[in-house]
Amino acid sequence: MNAHSLLASASINIGLAIFILSLFSIFKKFSSNSLIYYALPLSKQKHISFHPSFTLSTFLPSFSWIPRAFRVTEEEILKNSGLDALVIIRLFKFGVKFFVVCSIFGLVILLPVNYTSELGPIISEGSRSMDSFTISNIGTGSNRLWVHFACLCFISFYGFYLLHKEYGEILLRRIQYLHNAKHRPEQFTVLVREIPYCSEHKSYSCCVDHFFSKHYPYAYQSYQMVYDGKDIEHLLNQATSIARKIEELGCRSVIQKHKDVEELRLHEEKLQGLCHKIRHIQCESVLKRKELPVAFVSFKSRCGAAISSQSQQHENPLLWTTEVAPEPRDVVWNNLAIPYHYLPLYRIGVFLAASVFTIFFAIPVTAVQGIVRFEKLKKWFPPAMAIQFIPGVSSIVTGYLPSAILSLFIYIVPFAMLALGMLQGYVSRSKREIKACNMVFYFLVGNVFFLSLLSGSLIDQIGQSFTHPKDFPSRLASAVSSQADFFMTYILTDGLSGFSLEIVQFGLLTWDFIRVHTFGRGRNKNPYLFSLPYYRVIPSVSLSILIGMVYVVIAPLLLPFLIVYFLLGYVVYINQYHSCCSL
Repeated sequence: MNAHSLLASASINIGLAIFILSLFSIFKKFSSNSLIYYALPLSKQKHISFHPSFTLSTFLPSFSWIPRAFRVTEEEILKNSGLDALVIIRLFKFGVKFFVVCSIFGLVILLPVNYTSELGPIISEGSRSMDSFTISNIGTGSNRLWVHFACLCFISFYGFYLLHKEYGEILLRRIQYLHNAKHRPEQFTVLVREIPYCSEHKSYSCCVDHFFSKHYPYAYQSYQMVYDGKDIEHLLNQATSIARKIEELGCRSVIQKHKDVEELRLHEEKLQGLCHKIRHIQCESVLKRKELPVAFVSFKSRCGAAISSQSQQHENPLLWTTEVAPEPRDVVWNNLAIPYHYLPLYRIGVFLAASVFTIFFAIPVTAVQGIVRFEKLKKWFPPAMAIQFIPGVSSIVTGYLPSAILSLFIYIVPFAMLALGMLQGYVSRSKREIKACNMVFYFLVGNVFFLSLLSGSLIDQIGQSFTHPKDFPSRLASAVSSQADFFMTYILTDGLSGFSLEIVQFGLLTWDFIRVHTFGRGRNKNPYLFSLPYYRVIPSVSLSILIGMVYVVIAPLLLPFLIVYFLLGYVVYINQYHSCCSL
C-alpha cells in the first residue's frame, strides 16, 4: 500500500466521520428523537428543552457536546452508570495516556532514525513507500537497532507503570463502590444446584432445609425452591397478548365500540380463563410436581454466603454445587432447568462451533489481504488491471475497501458469539456476556491480527517461503512491518467510521420509525434505555491496544491514528453513558 492509498482511506473516513457526527448533532435537536438520544434523563423524569422545529439553527451542525464530554467527571460516571462504565472510560483514557508518550518517542526519535538509515528509502519491487518509515528500513545488525531497543525498554516500563497504577485505582474504586452499595438480597444468597431427590417425601425441598441447617446452623436463614415455569410463562404471554387486544378495542371510537362488543366480550372471557389456569398452576400441590433440583439459599451474613458459595458441599462434586447468586434481573431462568452435569457437553459443543466459525472466517480475511496486495492480484486476475486506468479508484480499492470489508464482517462476530454464549447454559446474562467477550477477543486476535499477518506474508512470498523454509520466521517478521499500513487503515475505519455510527444509533432510529408508523402507532412509548454491549466494545478496544503495542517500535506512524481512535471513543461513550445507557 502506497501513500496515496493511505491518504484515500484517511480522507474517506474523516469525511464520513464529520458527516455522520453532523447528522447526529442535527438529529438530537428534534423532540421526536428524544427517546433515543435522551433516554437516561427522560427515564429520571428530567425535562429536556428543544429548539422550535424547522428553524435554520435546527439544521446547522453543532459540536458543543464534544468539549462537554471532556468535562464529565469520573464521579458522575460512577454515580449515573456504575463501575463497569467507569472501567470502559478508563480503558480509553489509558490508551490516550500510553500512546501519547509512545507517539512522542516514535515520531521524534524512531521515525528520523528509520527514514535516515544508511540503506535509504526502499525502492525495490514489491516494496511500499511507507516502508521507509518502519523498522524494515534498518539493515540487519545495524547499530541503530540499539535506539529501538532503548525506546522499547522505556515504553515497556512505562506501560507496566500505567497498568499497575490503573489496577490500583480501579481496585480502590471497586472497594469504595462495594462499601457504599446498599445490602442487596443477592449478596446474602447462594444458588444451589443438583439437589438430591428425596424419595420418601417425593420432592427436592425437604433436603435443602435439613442440609443447610446441619452444616451452617448459625449462618443459614431460609431457602426458595425454583420451579419449571414453561407452562405458566406460555399462559402469561397469551394473557398479555389478549390484554393488549382488549386495550386496543377500548381505545376505538364509540361507533366502533358498539360493533366490537361481542369481540370484546370473547376476549375478556378468554382472559378470565387464562387467569384461572394461572392461579391453578400456582397452587402448592401443582408447584410441588414442578420442582427443579435448584434453590436459592439465603444466609444471615454476607460472610456466610461467601463461604458457602466457594466451598465444596459434598464428596461428590456433582451434588450440592453452589455459586454466588446473580441479581434477580440478571437471571436466565430457563437455563436453571438444564442439568448441571450436561453443561460441559454444551460448552464443548459451543467451543467446536466457535472453532468452525473462526476457520470459515479465514476466507474473508484472506480475500481482504488479496485486495491489499493489488499488484499480486493483477498477476493472478488480469481483468483487475482495468481498475488502475480509472483515476483514484486504485487508491480507494487498496486503501479503504479492505478495511471497510473487514469491519463489516467483524460487526457480525460479537452477535454470533453472544448467540453461541446463550447455548452454554450460564444462569446469568452477565456471565454470558463475559464469555462472549472472551470469545470475541480471541477471535479478533486470531483472525484479524495473526491471520492477517500470515495471509499477507504468504501472498507476498508464497514461492520463496516454500523454497527456503528456514527463512520463513524471518520473512514472517518482515511481514509484520509490511502490514503496518493495513492496520493504519483498519484503525481509521474502526475508529472514525465505527464510533461515529455507534453514537448515531441508526438501528434504533430505524426501529423507532417502523414502530411509530406501524404496530406501535398511538401507544405510549418508553425511552430506549439499553445496556452497553461490552462484549462488542471491550474486544475491539483491546485489539487496538494490542496492535499499538506491537507496532509502537516497528511503525511509529501508526501511533497518532491510535490517539485519535481513543479520543473519539472516549467522547462517544461518555455521551452514550450520559444520555442513553442504563446500568
